[in-house]
Amino acid sequence: MAKPDPVIHQFVEVYSQLSKDHLSVLENLYHPDVIFEDPAHQVVGWENLHAYFTRLFKTVSECRFEIHDTVADGQKAYVEWEMIFSHPRLSGGATRKVHGCSRLEIQDHRIIRHRDYFDLGEMLYEGVPVLGAVVRQIKARL
Repeated sequence: MAKPDPVIHQFVEVYSQLSKDHLSVLENLYHPDVIFEDPAHQVVGWENLHAYFTRLFKTVSECRFEIHDTVADGQKAYVEWEMIFSHPRLSGGATRKVHGCSRLEIQDHRIIRHRDYFDLGEMLYEGVPVLGAVVRQIKARL
């Protein structure tokens, strides 16, 4: 196995302490031409990614990450995490947890591709009144 790029350790450190008041620390992690994807979005370029994170963190009451595991080899890494967040329009503002994994690709000691994998139903739909009950019933039957 190749030695992991140091930015992977930096990613874990930054996301473990990330808050809505300190989003500027992300700029040192990401390549100017970064491509970020999750189940609902695709964002290209650092400026657009920063705007995305700014909008995201404005809408939540709380958002933090607990990093559980990291597997890295050279210019690629997988980071398993749990996002703990609350949103005033989901579950009456109660704290919610979403489990996920990020796949990272590195170029020039910065993250050039960041793809998050998580259950969008767990994150959003299960927190919406009426719809949440339906989604949970469907998942239970599967």
